[in-house]
Amino acid sequence: MDRYLLNPIEQDLASKMVLLAGPRQVGKTTLALRLLNTTSYTHPAYLNWDTIAVRKLLLDGGFPTGQVRIVLDEIHKYKDWRNLIKGLYDVHKNETQFLVTGSARLDHYRKGGDSLQGRYHFYRMHPISLDEMQSSPKATDLTSLLTLGGFPEPLFAESKRSWNRWQKERRSRVFQEDLLSVENVREVSQIELLASLLPSRVGSPFSANAIREDLKSSHESVVRWITILENLYVAYRIYPWSDHRLKALRKEPKLYLWDWSLIPNEGARFENLVASHLLKYVHFKSDTEGEDWELHYLRDLEKREIDFIVTKELEPQFAVECKLGEKSLSPQIKYFSERTAIPQFYQVHTGEQDTIYRDQKSRILPFTAFASLFSCKQTSESPSCGKNA
Repeated sequence: MDRYLLNPIEQDLASKMVLLAGPRQVGKTTLALRLLNTTSYTHPAYLNWDTIAVRKLLLDGGFPTGQVRIVLDEIHKYKDWRNLIKGLYDVHKNETQFLVTGSARLDHYRKGGDSLQGRYHFYRMHPISLDEMQSSPKATDLTSLLTLGGFPEPLFAESKRSWNRWQKERRSRVFQEDLLSVENVREVSQIELLASLLPSRVGSPFSANAIREDLKSSHESVVRWITILENLYVAYRIYPWSDHRLKALRKEPKLYLWDWSLIPNEGARFENLVASHLLKYVHFKSDTEGEDWELHYLRDLEKREIDFIVTKELEPQFAVECKLGEKSLSPQIKYFSERTAIPQFYQVHTGEQDTIYRDQKSRILPFTAFASLFSCKQTSESPSCGKNA
């Protein structure tokens, strides 16, 4: 299966270097090898910084000859990686295309006197979503995705045993390898403990003060550790969207996981899956179109809440409310549809109901249909369909 970023990256490589970041084992290396027309990790154009021979070659000023395209994997673990890449690119860019991949936020670790400015396009790779699994996704696909997550290996193994073993191995690599290679920290066990507490806090306003009591740590430490987990693609936060006509919360973010299969509560897991689908959509639009797309949520002082708001250039495009089963239109949607400039509301669920409420600018629909409507493979909204109400 060709991943959704294959064609955009291939097109951009013709003009600039491409930086590709994303969680460990999300499929970056497989995509990179696909762009080299190989499946071999020993291909001369695939240079992994974790390999001693590759590290020595690059530090000695060496460079593989006769390669039209080069992949530099995990090179951000080298403290002066930006200048190393800049030198290679400036010398060889006329005859060689450069793809740089990493399992940490390259957009974060490139900051501070960005020597690569103007030389690259940046992409964020996400786990497999429902629309990537099938052109017309089914309820069984959704069940698999909810249970096993969107990382290719456990998802396609279709086995809880394989999922358990993969989780154990991945956790070790993230916290024992990735964390220590890119962050100057001593509190590895505390950060790992923090990560283990997050699944039970998904979808609620996140308070560092509340969680610091569990960790017996300072507020500042918890905030720093959460930022580290974001930089390693373990978790992400979304922030409130505000409208001057509402008395809305403006500070507390909500927290979600890149691997929603870790969440024990079924409702929270479904909400996280929807959040991840939307984050993938806004990142794809931002990375491919150069527009400012963002994901937010809405909550007022009376605790009325809409799960997600998608904005483009700060303007709301649509809102999404999540429900596990088929339910009547949420009173929160009715309330905010009359009081905000949000043009369209969707109530997504795991059933089959598909109904339009034109007077409320709303539609109740299955998540399987919603996933196809807002897909990274088809980014223009399809005409609304469903039973009117």
